[in-house]
Amino acid sequence: MTYQSDLRPNLFKNRNIIVTGAGSGFGRCNAHELASLGANVLMVGRKLDKLESVRNEINDDGGQCDLATCDIRDEEAVKQVVAGFIDKHGEIYGLVNNAGGQFPAPLADISKNGWNAVVNTNLTGGFLMAREVFNQSMSKHGGSIVNIVADMWRGMPGMGHSGAARAGMVNFTQTASYEWGHAGVRVNAVAPGWIASSGMDTYNDAYKVILKTLKNYVPLGRLGNESEISAAISFLLSDSARYISGTVINVDGASSQGNTAVYPLPTAKNLSPFDGFHRAVTPELFKDENQ
Repeated sequence: MTYQSDLRPNLFKNRNIIVTGAGSGFGRCNAHELASLGANVLMVGRKLDKLESVRNEINDDGGQCDLATCDIRDEEAVKQVVAGFIDKHGEIYGLVNNAGGQFPAPLADISKNGWNAVVNTNLTGGFLMAREVFNQSMSKHGGSIVNIVADMWRGMPGMGHSGAARAGMVNFTQTASYEWGHAGVRVNAVAPGWIASSGMDTYNDAYKVILKTLKNYVPLGRLGNESEISAAISFLLSDSARYISGTVINVDGASSQGNTAVYPLPTAKNLSPFDGFHRAVTPELFKDENQ
């Protein structure tokens, strides 16, 4: 089997696209889709073993990719990784700012170190990657940047550090799209809602109980999957989106559009997810359920 993208074959042929956080979750899935569409995927992550595993998968599927380990919070490391990719592969066409992470906690219990760790990963690191890709490559020939944010427009109780960082990334997206548009650089964002991804298995048992109820608050009646996020990312990177910049695409089954206390959701029907990722792994948390 190969990745079943709805986009045309060879859409990104001979184009170098960086994907951060490519060793798992959304990043792994998107690296596979981009490779299936002809891109030379340049994968970035902190753990070499995870990146090598994804590289082996992509190579087995006939795609092309390269990798580099990097903590995107480290300014000098980011500069070096971007420079190394350019020196080896040439100009960078696309950047997917996917790397991130957070932990559930009420604001009153978050330490300064915990706050800074999440903000630096989800905001500062993305800024550093985008700035270096722009300064070292895209400012000369254009390109497309897609930032991964979150549904935080009504606050993000229980993950306030992540909500603040993602809100900052939305504003960065808007500002960068305006400042860098003259160079032919488009900057957009994708805001995933509740997605059944491998990261859900890392939460504690109490939080997993909450996660299993989330589909009851989605008008479409289910959680999304990784390939539904990758599809939006890939579209924004594509030439079809060449007049789209500074916007955010919500991929959340309309969960951000109402309030179940005011308008309780009817029982959902006609559930039919897009399931393009042939190597998708169902989180352990949901293996006993039909998604």
